[in-house]
Amino acid sequence: MISVIAYSLIMLSALQAIALAYQDHAIRSHHPGGFIRFLPPMHDMETLLFQMLGFGFIFLTTALISGFFFMEDLFAQHLVHKTILSMIGWVILATLLFGRFKFGWRGKLAIRWTLTAFIFIMLAYFGSKLVLEFIITSNS
Repeated sequence: MISVIAYSLIMLSALQAIALAYQDHAIRSHHPGGFIRFLPPMHDMETLLFQMLGFGFIFLTTALISGFFFMEDLFAQHLVHKTILSMIGWVILATLLFGRFKFGWRGKLAIRWTLTAFIFIMLAYFGSKLVLEFIITSNS
């Protein structure tokens, strides 16, 4: 359940990052029309992004730690893809949140790092399913 909450929060963060990127692009190209007018200011959108990322990071950390404690062999053949990809996503999120806290990272940098972390975490779930169901099963 903790993993599902973590994935959901990080997915919502990715959607928030896409909305933020669209809003940034519309403002920079001087065409802030359409639904952009109904969005909150960019500062508020960015604050919400980092709040969701922070909670997602906490839940992802909890999920990884509980996996280390409760799984007999977290790096077993059928879990190694999921573990490695989740840990890469975790490191990317940790770096982004540290960079935000220490160096004030925001804007396009935060959007790129958010989407990159989401891709790794998404691959941890769907990629491991793909590997398990199609590649390993077809070789057996």
